[in-house]
Amino acid sequence: MSANSDALSAGLRVAVVGTGRMGANMARRLKDCGIQVVAVSDRDRALAEGIASEIGALVPETLSAVTAAADVVITVVSDDAAMLEIFGESPESLLEGASGKLFVNCATVSPAVHREVERRVEARGGSSLEASMASSIVQAREGTLYLMCAGRPEAYDRAKPLLGLLSSAMRYVGEAGRAGQVKALVNMVMNMNTAALAEGLGLADALGLNLGMVREVFSQTGASSRVLMTDGEDMEKRDHACFFSAAHAAKDSGIALSLAKEAGLDLPLAAATLGQYSKMVDVGLGELDKSGIAELTFKARFAARR
Repeated sequence: MSANSDALSAGLRVAVVGTGRMGANMARRLKDCGIQVVAVSDRDRALAEGIASEIGALVPETLSAVTAAADVVITVVSDDAAMLEIFGESPESLLEGASGKLFVNCATVSPAVHREVERRVEARGGSSLEASMASSIVQAREGTLYLMCAGRPEAYDRAKPLLGLLSSAMRYVGEAGRAGQVKALVNMVMNMNTAALAEGLGLADALGLNLGMVREVFSQTGASSRVLMTDGEDMEKRDHACFFSAAHAAKDSGIALSLAKEAGLDLPLAAATLGQYSKMVDVGLGELDKSGIAELTFKARFAARR
């Protein structure tokens, strides 16, 4: 470990709120780096208790007790409503006793919510930082996340040594809300690329082409993309083990389209992609990985669901 991580491990106490796939792997990674992960919390208490027993953390009864236990609280929750709830005005929320504490918020939520959370935390004497993640659960476990950070520069400087243990690269992008905007754009474009790849492979399948050959040709031409590398084979083999769910893809594309509406822009490709991911949710495929969008574009697969 570096001198920074040695200094951190000497006394910094960290808590993680939201112990799904990403949050649990971040907690494991920090524990491996010698950080005191003193508390974890999740709406699903059994989920929190599972990771707590693994890494030796507590599962406090209230969020305010989480704040009391830690110097830094990392949050990884599902959506705007969950974010506003954990930073609510209840005496049992994370805001109770927030003075002097740093909250690092990693969930993909609306930029306006990140700004509101910063306002609420600062009103209680604490600091807040967005650290939006453009990576998967594997990178969370390995400490190779790419992080887009936004908020007060001093909050970023305070968080950098800790975030360096979780990431291979990070970028400060500006004031509160900016990381949420950039993350929405990243996921909007990624989702469109995934949907486009599914349509290309779906058409190739309908034409009777060898999909392995088509993927190889794509990789050497303008049809190449990172999504081709991560999702192409999975689409062919129907292996949709979840790294980033279709339901989350729909949520994030929705955030981006809301930003476009506010800016007065019409984004027809993004809108069509949102329609496809929303359809996945509607037909019960929302918990598949985003690669599962191929189930809508391969002719025989979707026909079999009707």
